[in-house]
Amino acid sequence: QVQLVESGGGLVQPGGSLRLSCAASGSIFSINAMGWFRQTLGKQRELVATITSGGSTNYANSVKGRFTISRDNAKNTVNLQMNSLEPEDTAVYYCNAASTFGSYWGKGTLVTVSS
Repeated sequence: QVQLVESGGGLVQPGGSLRLSCAASGSIFSINAMGWFRQTLGKQRELVATITSGGSTNYANSVKGRFTISRDNAKNTVNLQMNSLEPEDTAVYYCNAASTFGSYWGKGTLVTVSS
């Protein structure tokens, strides 16, 4: 089992920045990749960014150049630095861990981009 706890969401004006963090606990040795997904009301959950245990990253086209995912293996955390935020980035952001035992999700953190 892997437990994930997100933090760092909130309200920010367009053009602003936020940093999300996800702390993993439990069977962290089994984690192969971690990532961030987001979901808005009435829409499917979509990939934002992922990072493997080796540090390879992948981003949705909509966030390339604005968001940066990073991983601190010593602290068992994954972070998402979000810059130049747009109203379209408003969503609940979920942390995900892909492990040999399955896929695990956090409860989500709300990001609202509004003036």
